[in-house]
This record gives sequence, structure tokens and C-alpha cells, in this order.
Amino acid sequence: MGESSFKAIIVGGGPVGLVAAHALEKANIDFVVLENKADLSRDVGASVVIGPQNLRVMNQLGVYGRLLGIGSQLRTNKSFLLNGYKFKQNNDLLALAGNHGVGYLAFHRAELVRELYESLSDGVKRRYFTNKKVINIESLETGVKVTTSDGNVFEGSIVIGADGVHSVTRNTIRKLALEENPGTEWDPKDPFPAIYRCMWCSFPPPEAPGANYEATSKDKSAMFLTSRDRGWILTYDKFPEPTTERHTYTEKDVEAFAANIAEFPVNETLKVKDVFAKRQTWGMSDLGEGVLKHWYWKRIVLAGDSCHKYTPNAGLGLNNGIQDIVVLSNELQKAVRAQPTENISTEALEQIFKTYQEARREPAIQDCNQSAMVTRVQTWASWFHYLLSRFIFARNFVGWLMRRYVVSPAIRQASVFDFIPAKDLPAGTVSWVHPVPNLESD
Repeated sequence: MGESSFKAIIVGGGPVGLVAAHALEKANIDFVVLENKADLSRDVGASVVIGPQNLRVMNQLGVYGRLLGIGSQLRTNKSFLLNGYKFKQNNDLLALAGNHGVGYLAFHRAELVRELYESLSDGVKRRYFTNKKVINIESLETGVKVTTSDGNVFEGSIVIGADGVHSVTRNTIRKLALEENPGTEWDPKDPFPAIYRCMWCSFPPPEAPGANYEATSKDKSAMFLTSRDRGWILTYDKFPEPTTERHTYTEKDVEAFAANIAEFPVNETLKVKDVFAKRQTWGMSDLGEGVLKHWYWKRIVLAGDSCHKYTPNAGLGLNNGIQDIVVLSNELQKAVRAQPTENISTEALEQIFKTYQEARREPAIQDCNQSAMVTRVQTWASWFHYLLSRFIFARNFVGWLMRRYVVSPAIRQASVFDFIPAKDLPAGTVSWVHPVPNLESD
């Protein structure tokens, strides 16, 4: 088999872009990663969660053991009213771990990025470029060209846009599609309207790892999570009206927001004001929601937050981004393996991207809706959501029903890399739809 000339340009070097780098290396597909930020080690962002379906994927990539060293399993759910009354407590997260063999791991985002980068081979690290702000993308007959603000031009076969909610790649394919056919229907330039905003901060953990607590009220809520090294709060506030305006929040904005919810409980003894006073990192952003109708154009394809955006309450954003990369990588690996020395035509790539979008869009919509529901239940968006929060979901048998008939059936359908053999993680009581290729298989 001859050496392939196929090359991917990954725009965005965050968690999804890094998973793509690991995957393409395993697929023997050449690539570069272009990351806008200058410093990967900068401690920004809040917590992220990886579920059991994607811990299997991390195991295939050979990084699961390293992630265990920085992540903490979520164990206990608790729900509080503003007066501190605890109206729910369960171990549903541990029960889900029993269903699937492993549970949900919480990470500090910056630490996850650092670990995913450090676990790359030295050769791959040399293809990861920081401080590369993309200013132009061209999709040509036989390839792509990406220009960065420093004047560098990168050439390849495809572009994978993993550049987040404010995606340059997404804006580019919209512009190119409308230039080619001004009458075509396309997603709006600002496709993810925000109904909520979120303030977060991290701090030394005030209790044992594994907490996943919430304080609920009308139009405002707070979440509290702990790992071995950090605690986090993520606090939510509803806008009067949906907005697509891009807001930039200052430290004073964060402090004012925190003061407004200072008395919200985070556990039985502490309030927001207690942990905010010990903050190590903090930030604030609007929470866009939605799933694009168009995930690709010609030789350019999107993944992660660039094509679907969720509220973070259910922890489904990164998990869907990882699944995007799994499905896309499987399709690309098959195509490149079938035509190792031939250029893959634009038409063939569009068919690959169509297959990818068709496989991923409906699960993305379902998880977007689930995330929206969790946010609205926690913020009592209506009397219906209030009743769900206080009296329905607070019942342990309802949690059992949800695990059995909603959550686990969705988790078990997740994809794995079909070209990376590995010894699968310990099995739970619920079987997986897609087995990991056996180490002895070809």
C-alpha cells in the first residue's frame, strides 16, 4: 500500500481538536492543528465531564489511564432550595457506572487540554501550531488552503472546523455557500440564540470528590461539582429575551453576578459567596443553544460546538464533540484506506460528510433538547418545570426509570473507533451496541 497524500487541517486545538489529532494519528492520516491561542497552559475555563461512552473512546486512544490521574468520578446528586432545604439526594451517577462499567469523570478543562496535548507523540506535537488565527479558508477542486493572520498558508485535502461556538470555519462555509448560490437556504450567521448566561469559578475543593449538586429557583440556579483538586460552581441566569448579541464580560461583571446570587447554597453548609471568595479561575458567557442544519460544504466540515451548542447543565457538550470525531474519523479512515495513493474527489468527500452528518445530527438534537430540559427544570422555567424539579425528578424511583428507559439506552448506542483495536473497559450490566475492535482482529 502506497503512502497517502491525504491531509486534514484541524482548525481549533481545544479538547475536540485534540481528540481529532489523536484519532487521525491512529488512522495514519496526515494533519496539522491550528490553535488560535498562544498559550496552551493558560488556566481558563470551568469543568467538563466525559461520560462512559467516551471513556471507552479515550481508552482506544491510549489516554484513559492518564485521564484517571486528573479526573474524578461524579457520585452523588443533591438538590437544594434557596433556604438550604435539601429536597433530593441519590446516587444515580454511581448506578449509571454500574450500568456501563465506568461512570462520569469531571475535569478542569485546562487540565484536560494539557493532558490530551502532552499524551500526543513528539511527532504529532510538531504538527500542533499555537497562535494561528485563521483569517481565510479556500475550498479548491483538489484541496484546501488555510491562511493565518501571520501570513502562513497551510494546504491540505480537507478542513475540520473544531473551533468552537464562535467558529471562523462555520462562518466561512456559510459565506462560500451563499456566494456560490445566493438563493440557497443556510443557517443564520449567529445560529445559537442564548436564553441563559453562566458565571463559573473554580476553587479549592471544600468537600470530598464526586459532588454533583444543584440549587434551584425561578430563572436562576447554581451547580456545584468537586474533584480531588478543585471545586466548581456554574451559576445560571435567564435573559428577559433570547439574544444572539455577543457579550464580553469583565471581572466586575462576574463579581456583580456573584453578589446577586451570593446566598445560593452550594451544599449543606456553604453558599456561593463562601466559595467565590476563594476563586482561582472565573469567567462568564452567554449559553447559545441549537444544532445546525448544514455541517459541511465541499471539502470543509464542522465538529463540536461549531455545529451544535448546548447549555452545560447535563454535561453533554464535549461528549457530543467527541462522538462527532469518532464518526467522522471512521468514515475518513475507510475512504483513505480504500484510495491510499489517489486524490479523493470533492464529490466523494461530500458524500462522506453527508454520511457523518446524518449519523450525528439526530443524536445531537436529542442531547440539545435534553440539555435544554435540564436547564429549564433547574431554573423553573414554567410551572411544569417546577413540578418536575420539586416533585417528580426528586423521587428515586423516577431516577431509576430515567436510567433504565432513557439515559442508558442512549449511552449504549454511542460509537467507537472501528479501526482502533483495544481491550475494552470493564463491562456493566447494559451491553454496548458497538463493540470495540478486538486486539487480535485485523
